[in-house]
Amino acid sequence: MGYSFAAITGATSGIGAAFARLLPRETGLLLSGRNAASLDELRSILANGRRSVETVAADLATAEGRERFIAATRDLPIDLFVNNAGLGRLGPIADNPPEDEREMVEVNVVAVVVLTRALLPGMLARANASGRRAGLIITASTAAFQPLPYLATYGATKAFDLLYAEALAGELSARPIDVLALCPGGTDTQFFARAGMVGSAYGRMATPERVAREGLGALGRKRVHVVGGFNKLGTFLVRFAPRRLVTDIAARVMARTIPA
Repeated sequence: MGYSFAAITGATSGIGAAFARLLPRETGLLLSGRNAASLDELRSILANGRRSVETVAADLATAEGRERFIAATRDLPIDLFVNNAGLGRLGPIADNPPEDEREMVEVNVVAVVVLTRALLPGMLARANASGRRAGLIITASTAAFQPLPYLATYGATKAFDLLYAEALAGELSARPIDVLALCPGGTDTQFFARAGMVGSAYGRMATPERVAREGLGALGRKRVHVVGGFNKLGTFLVRFAPRRLVTDIAARVMARTIPA
């Protein structure tokens, strides 16, 4: 289904930028991220005579940044919201800077809740008026399916995103909106470098384009979509293994990604 106007957080690169590139030219865009220059560059690439492309530079780790994003959405007919912004920080919790631990929660949890709550009523009202379905995608992760030592706060925030999206899908099942928790595994983005990882614990990387394409394809058909057959198998098997065993194995795998 085509959408009139999509808002995308974390749009300056990676999966968010891939969503922006893959949406039809007829879909207007509101692109958000921290880097204003990168947003302007993406806007210049995507704008055309039939498309409106708006940008808002906002740090979603702050209340001011979240309000700036919400204010930018108020006069736009948004019917697709891709809640994609996220960040991680590798390392033992006791050693990580406390501000980094807090920032993960602010972006991956608080912003998801605050922005979704702000946009959802308008999206539902427009869908009711137009007779067309709206869409909400929350980017979670395969990290959401088990405890993840050395990436503990990130994994816990993504578990929140997964459960939050599933709960929303249940609440809104009779309303004109589709909700999807999108769960990629290792993806070829800047995430690993920014998280301080020397290598991926996830094996072969998916491209951001694949993740975004599968997310758009799954919206309206599924409530949870795990990207990649190996990842689907892994998230299925951890349900049946002893929890302590799963955690200990994850600790050994993740420890290999910590710089010496």
